[in-house]
Amino acid sequence: MTEPAASGVPHHWPPVVVHHVVEASPPFRHVDILGTQVGKAHNVRDVVEFCRRAGLGEVDLDAEDTVQWIGGGPEVWE
Repeated sequence: MTEPAASGVPHHWPPVVVHHVVEASPPFRHVDILGTQVGKAHNVRDVVEFCRRAGLGEVDLDAEDTVQWIGGGPEVWE
C-alpha cells in the first residue's frame, strides 16, 4: 500500500523498518521511519525511542503492518 507522507512524497507501509544487524562493536541496526533513516538502534528500547521521537506514540513492534524487521526480529541484535 502506498500513501502520501506529510511531505507529499509517497511512502510504503510499514512505517518503521529495522534493517539487518551491522557487525560493529557494538552491533547495531539502522532504523527508518516513514522512509527517513532516524538512527542506529542497539536494542529494542532504541527502536521504541525513535518511534516516540517521530510522534508515532506507542508502537506494537510485533505488528507486521507497523514494523518490518529485516534479517531477524526484535530478538536479533548480533
